[in-house]
Amino acid sequence: QVQLVESGGGLVQSGGSLRLSCVFWGSSFSAYVMAWHRQAPGKERELVAIITSGSSTNYADSVKGRFTISRDNLKNTVYLQMDSLRPEDTAVYYCRASPMRDLAVQYWGEGTLVTVSS
Repeated sequence: QVQLVESGGGLVQSGGSLRLSCVFWGSSFSAYVMAWHRQAPGKERELVAIITSGSSTNYADSVKGRFTISRDNLKNTVYLQMDSLRPEDTAVYYCRASPMRDLAVQYWGEGTLVTVSS
C-alpha cells in the first residue's frame, strides 16, 4: 500500500516562494508517476505539475515558468518549488502517485494549504 504525506504549506506574501514536499511511503517509488494538484475554494481540483519516473515534467499553463516539480528517488520524495506566488495560487495542494503500469490507480495525500496574501 502507498501513503503520501505532504508538508511545506503556509502563508506567504504575493511574490514570495514556498517549497512543498511529499514523502512516499511504500515500495518502488521510482516506478510511479508523481503529480501535484490543487483545489481552491469553490473550484474543482486541477493538475498543477506532473513528473514521470524518467523525470519528464509537464505543467499547467497558469504555473509555467513559476513552479518546478522534481523528485529524489533516494529519499522517496517529490517536491514542488513555487516562486512568484500570486493570490490566485491560494489552494489546498495535493500530492498524487500513480504506478506507471496502471495510471488509472491513484493514491492521494491529505493536502497542505497554501495561502498567498496580496
